[in-house]
Amino acid sequence: MISMSRRALGASVAAAMALLAGGASAQQALKFAHVYETSEAYHTAALWAAEQIAERTDGRYTMEVFPASSLGKETDINQGLTLGTVDIIYTGMNFAGRSFEPLTIASAPYMFRDVDHWKAYAESDLWDEMKEGYVDATGHHVSAILYYGERHVTSKTPINTPEDMKGLKIRVPDAPLYVLFPNAVGANPTPIAFAEVYLALQQGTVDAQENPLPTILAKKFYEPTPIINLTGHITESLITIISGNLWNSLSDEDKVIFDEVFQEAAIRSNEEIYASEAELVTGFAELGATVNEVDRSLFKAVVEPHLVGDDVPWSQEQFDRLQAIK
Repeated sequence: MISMSRRALGASVAAAMALLAGGASAQQALKFAHVYETSEAYHTAALWAAEQIAERTDGRYTMEVFPASSLGKETDINQGLTLGTVDIIYTGMNFAGRSFEPLTIASAPYMFRDVDHWKAYAESDLWDEMKEGYVDATGHHVSAILYYGERHVTSKTPINTPEDMKGLKIRVPDAPLYVLFPNAVGANPTPIAFAEVYLALQQGTVDAQENPLPTILAKKFYEPTPIINLTGHITESLITIISGNLWNSLSDEDKVIFDEVFQEAAIRSNEEIYASEAELVTGFAELGATVNEVDRSLFKAVVEPHLVGDDVPWSQEQFDRLQAIK
């Protein structure tokens, strides 16, 4: 009887361990990578999304967020979606656009009239078509679009006209379309990875850089380049992309959950960035920086001829449709 009891106990323990193993394998740990600082709205929104994914899937999925290029530069994490080293990323249109070039229209200089124009684009049929083109090219899923902000030039001397940028060595992200604006005004664009920009400015490798105000604050670019010239030359976006491998493994119910969470996270981030941009125009003065208002029409006039034609990856029809959006 003792022998039988031990055998029964052993069987029960084995069964329990099998159940535990099954439960463990049913929980999938995901990696969400981006290049932004932990203080930025995109990161806090990603952390919120991680909590919501776990809660709304009853713990079947957990998600760890890796900020500040900790899993690689932006090019690396885009490649990671296919390699399987990351599951979800934030990335800019220009980096995702390496797989589907027309997508980059939303990162072209002076393509948007203002933030309201950008908001209308983010809800347009044209944006839906751009997403579909990217999905067809990569197999990955675009879950949400986020407002990254208006990009402005920080420098050591004031920039008031396009002529002031002639010969200026300016850091740009390592993606092709970012050279359009500096080339048009006669500057010298220098691609440098995001994590290396502060040191490049500090050491004089470059004389200037360009980013939205919240990023300029978070990365402290105003320290080595204390003049913030409000060129507003690009109204920039980020997109949340889910790898095709992960997306195709999700049930229909979980696909809805993931999209809802990331779209809600985008709204949270967007509202914070809108408010932050408005506050920082005056807030930088308290940090010792100079905010320089410029006549954007001067820069726009120089850039506009470069926004159509054979040298850009979008069609005249796509350009006209975007400009017609109200």
